[in-house]
Amino acid sequence: MARLAQTEGLTDIQREILSTVRDFVDKEIIPVATELEHRDEYPTQIVEGLKELGVFGLMIPEEYGGLGESLLTYALTVEEIARGWMSVSGIINTHFIVAYMLKQHGTPEQKEYFLPKMAVGEIRGAFSMSEPALGSDVSAISSKGVRDGDDYVLNGQKMWLTNGGSSTLVAVLCRTDEGHPEGTAPHKSMTTFLVEKEAGFGEVRPGLTIPGKIEKMGYKGVDTTELIMDGLRVPADRVLGGESGRGFYHMMDGVEVGRVNVAARGCGVAQRAFELGVSYAQQRQTFGKPIAQHQAIQFKLAEMATKVEAAHAMMVNAARKKDSGQRNDLEAGMAKYLASEYCKEVVEDAFRIHGGYGFSKEYEIERLYREAPMLLIGEGTAEIQKMIIGRRLLEEYRIQG
Repeated sequence: MARLAQTEGLTDIQREILSTVRDFVDKEIIPVATELEHRDEYPTQIVEGLKELGVFGLMIPEEYGGLGESLLTYALTVEEIARGWMSVSGIINTHFIVAYMLKQHGTPEQKEYFLPKMAVGEIRGAFSMSEPALGSDVSAISSKGVRDGDDYVLNGQKMWLTNGGSSTLVAVLCRTDEGHPEGTAPHKSMTTFLVEKEAGFGEVRPGLTIPGKIEKMGYKGVDTTELIMDGLRVPADRVLGGESGRGFYHMMDGVEVGRVNVAARGCGVAQRAFELGVSYAQQRQTFGKPIAQHQAIQFKLAEMATKVEAAHAMMVNAARKKDSGQRNDLEAGMAKYLASEYCKEVVEDAFRIHGGYGFSKEYEIERLYREAPMLLIGEGTAEIQKMIIGRRLLEEYRIQG
């Protein structure tokens, strides 16, 4: 069957990777996703299969045991996985962000220790920036790390930690004030700590507690948790990059590629919603003919397909811009904003095409309808994306003189 959202200019290796992942999604994810999602069950077998495919090391350099692929390859892989079940792409995304931050900013010793184990999924990463009262104001972070000899002592509460229970390494952003006089800009007194822990819930190491999973309307299967630090001691050599005060920049770099990932997830979910809608429209009959032959439904399908294509093109552009070494916050913000909004709209149109059956848990579109809203807020809300886009546009189009 012909597909929307094709990508021009891929190498033979990229096409082979994507073909393998798509085949895995069709055979191993789609047939079980809805059942697992309804049970809120962690997809252990799927994750093990992705480990075998090398997906956890997709962007980790070959010298550390990874595949050394580009952000574009990774984003297109995420698009395929999200098409099968968005929660699985979330399991991979936070792992990928931590690996990316280590690759870009870690000390040689940190890279040598963590990246080979992350490439094979032996160490699983999670990313912790948000807090209960934080929202989008990262500068208001209150979790704090205080230097005590060769260690830092961390205290505070973090929120919305994807992979909180299943991860064994968490990149945690805390405020560290040493060496920063009073009045220093808040973003210059933050540090990223590499916190190792046991998988599971409860006290996973002295001073660190991962409470049970947060119940969610969608995005089930993947564990979303809080993280509570109470006198957590972390060696100073577990400061990312070996230098305090750089955490805000580390996290923003990670979030930037994370936004490309969220855009890719939106593209994948929208693609699946279109597939479900166009298929159902040809099977369901009213007034003596398939509803796909009614002009109103054809209009919906046309709008849905156009949105799928547009979101995909913008996501690919943002990934390629980052891969070229250029600044891509404008493109990533646009891609995340457009893809998440279009995803919601395409899913809703597919839901409408299904009529009353779309409201039934027997149909896959019901699951997609609950999953799409997470993309509207993950890695920054639409309002945050528009702020980023607006500021960058004013930089680009500043009037001279």
